[in-house]
Formats: sequence, C-alpha cells, structure tokens
Amino acid sequence: MNFLTPVAKACLLAYTSNMATAYGVDDVQHQFSVTGPMETKLKAALLEQVEFLSLISMMDVDQIKGQVVKVGDYGIATGRKKDGRFNTVNGVGGHNYELTETDSCASVKWSTLAVWANAGRQNEFVKLMSQNATRRFALDLLRVGFNGTSVAENSDPVNNPMGEDVNKGWHQIVKEKAAGQIVTDPIYFNPDAVTADLKPGEYKTLDAIVTELKNTLIHPSLRNDPRLVVLVGSDLTATAQTKMMNQADKPSEKVAAQQMDKSIGGLRAYTPPFFPGKRIVVTLLSNLHIYTQVGTRSRKSENIEDRKQHEDKYWRMEGYAVEEFEGYAAIDEANMNIGPAPAPVA
Repeated sequence: MNFLTPVAKACLLAYTSNMATAYGVDDVQHQFSVTGPMETKLKAALLEQVEFLSLISMMDVDQIKGQVVKVGDYGIATGRKKDGRFNTVNGVGGHNYELTETDSCASVKWSTLAVWANAGRQNEFVKLMSQNATRRFALDLLRVGFNGTSVAENSDPVNNPMGEDVNKGWHQIVKEKAAGQIVTDPIYFNPDAVTADLKPGEYKTLDAIVTELKNTLIHPSLRNDPRLVVLVGSDLTATAQTKMMNQADKPSEKVAAQQMDKSIGGLRAYTPPFFPGKRIVVTLLSNLHIYTQVGTRSRKSENIEDRKQHEDKYWRMEGYAVEEFEGYAAIDEANMNIGPAPAPVA
C-alpha cells in the first residue's frame, strides 16, 4: 500500500495531538525541547521499555565533558579512628567522560500504519506508535553500549548495524583506558573436553572461566560483593545448555540445564539485548553508566510524504562511562573460541 489511508491519517492526527498534549507544546511536527518534568517522563518511558536499562546507572549531567560520576564507593565504609570519627572519601574516580551528538529516528512505513490503524481502536494505534518509538530508542542505548567502538562524523548503519560507529560503549572504553582488564590470550570453551587433558587456555565449563576471570582481574575488595554479576553471550550459554541437555537423563537434570544461565560461577548471570555472543563480562551493573546532558533532549514527530513514512525523532548529547575499571573484567569475543584448543607446538 503506497498511500496513507483516511483511517491511518485520523489515527496519526490523534497520535501527534496526544504527544503535543503530553509534552505541553502546540505542534510536534517542528523540533521542540524536552525539559523539566518531561525529561523525567521520557527517561521513565525508556526504562519501562527495556528492563535491563533499569539495572544500570542512567544519569543526567550538566557538562559535555567531565569526571565520571560516582554512584557509590565500593570499598569498606566501616572502621575506627583514635580521638576522632572514622570516615572514607566518596570522591570521583579520576577518569573522564565525553558526550557526543546522538540522533535517533524511529520510522514507520505508510503500509504498516494502515495495518495498525485497521487492527484496533484509535487509542491502540496511539499506544503502538508510542511504544515503537520509545522501545527502539531504548534498545539502541544497549546496542551501542555493548558494541560501540568509535564516533563517526557520519554514521553508517549498513556497515555498522550494531551501532559500532555511533559512540564508544563500555567495553571499548575499558579497552582504551584499562586494557589489562580484558583478556587478550585465546580462550577455548570446550564442554566435550576431558578435565584431565585440558590444554592451556582451555575450559570445560563456563563456571571455570567466570571464576578465574573474577579471581584474577576483579579488585580483591569487590570479588565477594553480592552485586557482582556476569554478562555472558548467547552463543556460549547455548553451547553449555546443549551439552547439559544431551547428557541429562533425569527430569531434574533437564531443569538444571534449562536454568544454568541464571547463575554461572556463583554469580547471577544475564544475557542482555545485543550482547556479543561470545563475550563474557564480570562487573557490577551500577558500574555501567549512560549520561545525557540536561536540557539537550529534543523531539519531533512528522509525516514525510517523500519517504512515505512517519518519523519520530529524538536528539540529545549522550555518552557512556565505566565507574570503576577494576570492577570490570572481560574476555573479548575476538579471543573466545568454542571448541577444543589446538595441540601445543612441539
């Protein structure tokens, strides 16, 4: 369908009118600033769309460049001092963040609008449109956060479908500023291996990999912190589950296999959206930060006839940061291999 149906037009009018009322503006077809209470509402809408975002640290900051914001001190807070009161300093970490221009556009083709308009009542159409925009904006926060490696003047979504050139994400930041926190030696996850015959860099279980990663690269003061979790790629969990399911001969063992990705190496495990399939990260979720500059958010919602689609746009200054580098330990997907390690060279 290459035209906007009368029903779809009416639904779009209701949608844009509803948005104008919500943001307190006369017209959403021209760019408008999102300030004050509406900034808080927009942030809440993004968090509502993707549960994982509510687990990390999303904050507004005043400056485009500055020192990373401390959300807490991970060291000890208890002790004593002769002739005085014991105290610890909860200051900044000493490393910096930098925000960059970030522009999102969630478009819906006229053909899809027609289907949505005919599928239910007008208020359902409005809900679909609103959720489509906020969900795509929210998911992109994680897509870039886990995969971003650079800030291109002109981003290329065809060659960088995971937002690699939109911004520098958490993993890239640690690579550049604390490279020792990321394993660079080849690692082999081989669930078929015989424990007694494991070669250097070869592991039979994800538990063994995660335990060693935690105990070698996470700061000693954090290794037993109950907030520590493991982020693990779906390729790795799928391999482990398949092995366990193939070996299970009791219902209880099959249940254990299905649940194995909930806890790995004694840590609660997550596989977030768009997380690289063969990456492993041990960290505190509060250690992962997303910053947006106060007062820079702007929205626009318009029907573009030349492209035969409706476009919801969201512009802001945004960036990523890691609070404590020693609270982030990872095996990069480029160094992770699924299968047996090669035989040692004689």
